[in-house]
Amino acid sequence: MAAKRTRVKICGLTQAIDVQEAVALGTDALGFVFYPPSKRCVTAEQAADLSAELPAFVSTVALFVQPESELVQSVIDQMRPGYLQFHGDETVQECEQFDWPYIKAFRVGAPGLDSPDAIAQACKRYASASAWLFDSYTPAYGGSGHGFDRALLDTVINLSNARPIIVSGGLQAEGLIEVISELRPWAVDVSSGVEESAGIKSHDRMQAFFQSVRAADQPVSE
Repeated sequence: MAAKRTRVKICGLTQAIDVQEAVALGTDALGFVFYPPSKRCVTAEQAADLSAELPAFVSTVALFVQPESELVQSVIDQMRPGYLQFHGDETVQECEQFDWPYIKAFRVGAPGLDSPDAIAQACKRYASASAWLFDSYTPAYGGSGHGFDRALLDTVINLSNARPIIVSGGLQAEGLIEVISELRPWAVDVSSGVEESAGIKSHDRMQAFFQSVRAADQPVSE
């Protein structure tokens, strides 16, 4: 699905002041991490507080990695996120069991996800996902600041029945125009690329990131 406007998701939020700034800048989605090893991990109660007074048309996303079903259900009950995001090796059945809109993340370059055709075949199994998200392959399960070989997405971005594509992994304001121009994703997802430290966002970097997205979306004059 081609997009005339690139959506933006700011992930790994832990502070109200950063949520407010992201919303003021025009973010489409806010991501909250529920993966205990992550320095950006929050509780369901914290995420519920941080997202309690969001304006209309700003979505929330709850990120999990191989979670216990009880944790996911607790977050659904307390936070009511717009989407669940599964960032590990969850099966289709594990993603669908909550009867909740979900995003499936793929760690590009991982074993079994190291060729364009392999990635496309893996994505096809998650046809029920609201979007496919592509991140780099690192032990950290996101937020590492590392990118990936974008040529590995050549097949999946051209699938006739592709789900909306979200690009993540090492994105920063610098170089973002090239990424968007090349892949034309539905959305871009950033965490460490707009941070001062893990979970603490730089408002200057967030502003620069949004400026780059808007510049990339401007039509090229003939």
